[in-house]
Amino acid sequence: MILDTLKNAAHYAGFRAGCSEAFGFLDQPGIETLADGKYEINGDRVYAIVSRTQGRAVTDGQLEGHRKYIDIQYVISGEESMGWGTVEGLESAVAYDEEKDLEFFKGEPESIVRVPPGAFAIFLPTDAHLPLIGSGPIHKVVVKVALNDQ
Repeated sequence: MILDTLKNAAHYAGFRAGCSEAFGFLDQPGIETLADGKYEINGDRVYAIVSRTQGRAVTDGQLEGHRKYIDIQYVISGEESMGWGTVEGLESAVAYDEEKDLEFFKGEPESIVRVPPGAFAIFLPTDAHLPLIGSGPIHKVVVKVALNDQ
C-alpha cells in the first residue's frame, strides 16, 4: 500500500504502465463535477469509477483484494479511512471472481489509515483493503490499472 497526496503523484507516474494516465485523469480540472459511473481512460487497461456513497463502520465491511488490477483510490471529499492487511495468510470468505477481479477475505485489517481529501491510496494484489470507513458522505474515484495486457 502507498499513501500520498495528488500533488506528489509525479513520483508514482512511472510506477507501472498506466499510472501516468491514471494520475492525469485524477488531476484534471473539474474532476469533482463528474457524474458517478465508469470512465474509460485507456480501454480495459486503465479506467475510473466515480462514486458518491455513505461511509460505513469497519465492522460493516470486508477486506477485499484484486489480482489483475492495481487500485488507486482517490478521495475528492469526505472523511474516509481505509483498512489494510497483507493478503498472505488470509482465508477467503468469498472465492475469487475472475470476471469481477474480486475476492473477499475473513479477518480484520492490520491497520486503518485516514485518507483525507486530495490524497490517494494505491493497493497492489498483495494488499487486502477495506475502503469506505467513515460516518459521512464520501466522494471518491477508484482508478483501476491493469497489471498485464487485457
